[in-house]
Amino acid sequence: QVQLVESGGGLVQTGGSLRLSCAASGRTFSNYAMGWFRQAPGKEREFVATISASGGSTYYADSVKGRFTISRDNAKNTVYLQMNSLKPEDAAVYYCAVTPYVSNWPRYRSSEYTYWGQGTQVTVSL
Repeated sequence: QVQLVESGGGLVQTGGSLRLSCAASGRTFSNYAMGWFRQAPGKEREFVATISASGGSTYYADSVKGRFTISRDNAKNTVYLQMNSLKPEDAAVYYCAVTPYVSNWPRYRSSEYTYWGQGTQVTVSL
């Protein structure tokens, strides 16, 4: 069992930045790839970014590439999402998640992630 708790969401103006954190507890955090997803009202949950277990590899959705950076600190059992140049269309509830799959990385389907946090709201004003 893995418990995930996101934090860092809030209200930011267009062009601003936020840093999301996801603290993990339970199983050995450093064994698992992690991902960030988001879900806006009336829309399906969508993939944002993923990072390998070691942190050496990352993969992003085209919509955030060049603006968002995923990272992790295995000593702190925490994964981060640095979001820069935020746009109104980035507004959503952001979730971190754990995937148990070690092959065929990157995994970007929400069905491939087994543990999820409760989410943190990101609002981007014009």
